[in-house]
Amino acid sequence: MVVYYSATGNSRYCARMLADLLGDSLTDAFPLIRERRAADLHSDTPWVFVAPTYGWKLPRIFADFLRRGSFSGSQEAYFVLTCGSDIGSAADGIQALCRDKGFRYKGVLEVVMPENYIVLFRAPEAAQAQEIIAAAQPCIQAGAACIRRREDFPPRRAGMVDKIKSGPVNALFYRFTIKAKPFHVTDSCIGCGKCAEACVLHNIRMKQGRPVWGADCTHCMACICGCPAHAIEYGRATRGKVRYQFPSDMQ
Repeated sequence: MVVYYSATGNSRYCARMLADLLGDSLTDAFPLIRERRAADLHSDTPWVFVAPTYGWKLPRIFADFLRRGSFSGSQEAYFVLTCGSDIGSAADGIQALCRDKGFRYKGVLEVVMPENYIVLFRAPEAAQAQEIIAAAQPCIQAGAACIRRREDFPPRRAGMVDKIKSGPVNALFYRFTIKAKPFHVTDSCIGCGKCAEACVLHNIRMKQGRPVWGADCTHCMACICGCPAHAIEYGRATRGKVRYQFPSDMQ
C-alpha cells in the first residue's frame, strides 16, 4: 500500500505514479492527520510511505502519524521523500522510526521536485517546474522497479554537511523558523476560505471573511501557495515570489 502526505501536490503525484506502476492501493494521510485520527491500516504488499521533506527530514507531523498508527500485514517499509534540492541525512531518523515501529527498513528514495518553501527559497516558474517534474519521472520509475523486485532502494551517501542539515539545522528550523505569526493577507483577499480548507492542522479560521492564523503551524506552504488571489504573504520574505502548486494539467 502506498500511503502519502502532501501539501502542494508533489508527493501526491509521486504516490499516485508509484501506485499506478505497482498496481497497488493508495491512501491519503491528510484527512487522518487533519482529524487527529490514528491510522488503522493493513497491507499484504510492502508499505510505501511518500512525503515531502521538511528541513531535510521526514515531516514531524507525518512521523507522528506513523508512530501513532497501526500498520498490520507486511512489515517491509519503503520511504520516498520529495525535496527541492536534497534530503540531507533523513534516512537516519527514518531508520530509527522503523526500529520503533518494527518495520523492516527498505531504504529512502530522494525525488527532486519543484521547490515550494518560498519563505526561504524561490519556487520555479511554470515552465521550469514542468521540466523538473518530467526529470523526476525516471527516478520514480526506478524506485517502483526496486519495490516490485523487493530490493532495497540504493543507499544515499550522507556526508557531514547532510548530517548537520538534518540534525542541528532541522532542530533550529523548527524552533525559530516555523511560526505562523508572520502570515497575513493583503487587500487582494477574496474570502474564499481555501487556505483554511488546505490547512492540515486546522490552524486557519475565517473571521469576517478573512483568514486568521493560530499558533499551530508546520510551514507546509499549502495556504500561501494555494491562494487563488495570491493574497497571502509571510512577512516580507515572500513578496514578489512565485507561488508553487502542482500543475493541474498533470494531476
